Amino acid sequence: MSEVTQFLERYYKDPVAFVENVLEVRPEPWQRLILEAFARGDRKISIRSGHGVGKTACASWLLLFHILTRIPQKSVCTACTSTQLFDSLFSELKIWIERLPPVIRNWLDYTSERVVLKASPHESFIVAKTARAETPDALQGIHSENVLLVVDEAAAVAEPVYEAAGSSMTSEHACTVLLGNPTRPTGYFYETFHRLSGDWTNFKISCFDSSRVAKTYPEEMAAMYGEDSNVYRTRVLAEFPMTEDDVLISTELVAAAVERDVEVNPDAGIVWGLDVARYGQDSSALCKRKKNHVLEKIKIWNRIDLMELTGNVVNEYEETHETDKPDQIFVDSIGLGAGVVDRMQELGLPVRGINVSETPSSDKYANMRAELWDKAKSWFEQRDCRIPDDRKLISELSVPKYTYNSRGKLKIEAKEEIKQRGLKSPDLADSFVLTMMDHGSGGSIAPWNQPLKRRVAL
Repeated sequence: MSEVTQFLERYYKDPVAFVENVLEVRPEPWQRLILEAFARGDRKISIRSGHGVGKTACASWLLLFHILTRIPQKSVCTACTSTQLFDSLFSELKIWIERLPPVIRNWLDYTSERVVLKASPHESFIVAKTARAETPDALQGIHSENVLLVVDEAAAVAEPVYEAAGSSMTSEHACTVLLGNPTRPTGYFYETFHRLSGDWTNFKISCFDSSRVAKTYPEEMAAMYGEDSNVYRTRVLAEFPMTEDDVLISTELVAAAVERDVEVNPDAGIVWGLDVARYGQDSSALCKRKKNHVLEKIKIWNRIDLMELTGNVVNEYEETHETDKPDQIFVDSIGLGAGVVDRMQELGLPVRGINVSETPSSDKYANMRAELWDKAKSWFEQRDCRIPDDRKLISELSVPKYTYNSRGKLKIEAKEEIKQRGLKSPDLADSFVLTMMDHGSGGSIAPWNQPLKRRVAL
């Protein structure tokens, strides 16, 4: 009896034994349930989880089990961005390939985006394809006796992608596995736990269900965002976010922009936004934006005086390559920020002080703070923007609520009002919002060293 025949007889119906004996790892109870659901032939499996529970490892085990036991077979792993796909899921898959026993490891070859069974490279393979809304047909035409589709961070994948992939999942032995943090209270992933739940085998894994998550992590998230926050719900409890009607920018809108694949005009100008901490517990924050792309995670400084903050920003400016220097640096100049503006101007930086309590350029708004936050909302609504996977920024952008004053003008919740709700000051979000002075706001755009020209509402 050949090694392959022995292997198939032993493991064809038992992915749990495959993981325990071949990969030499003991699945957690919830991982075992997912493997068993696959073994009994469940064709639609949807997994929502907290952060870092081990869902990507479990998906990698399924992909390996499928290519090694289902012959012929075709497997596709996908995610909404190339970063998520190749730096997370496909990278994890390669790690587990290298952990196979040498005899079995020799059955496989892999490249940067493909794993093949050497004995049948055209009929048995795993391929990685990014799930872009503009090219949904990339997931069409995957036909085989056995098909497995694994979608990572499924909440962020656009509806047309699922529609296109459906044409490849028509055979009796086709299985779809969706996994991700439940970041959006709408969309196909959401519906698999609600309207479509009767067709799906569903799993919810919170951080408390996994031994892989440090016990301090939920406590840290609760302290940072509050147990009632959407970030805590999605990242810890594996619950879908609550949509509040009076929040200006929804969690869904922000989450969709994380690591989105977008093109950026290389000739576009760069602007920075600096929010200066007013109190000991607040943070000073610096955001860098190039048109539709926040270039990096927002830099923060805590408990430093104004001159030290100024020195840090000046150093940041001087260390930046000439082609990447900002055209303007917008600084919240209320209170302490005015001193930072004065000193940076003395040093020749292209800085402009912004008093967000002043009159806006449009009579739609109560003040410039409301105008800038509304411009930020419009920036996200274009859905061609990208922000880094910065959890604190993502959370803060969905914190401020809006109202209308007695004259019907849009008003955004002030930092002090947010604190009264028991939440921390949205300093990172405010630094990002300051960059909206260069996004069609009334403050744009005279040369940095000339007075700011605005249309003043009478």
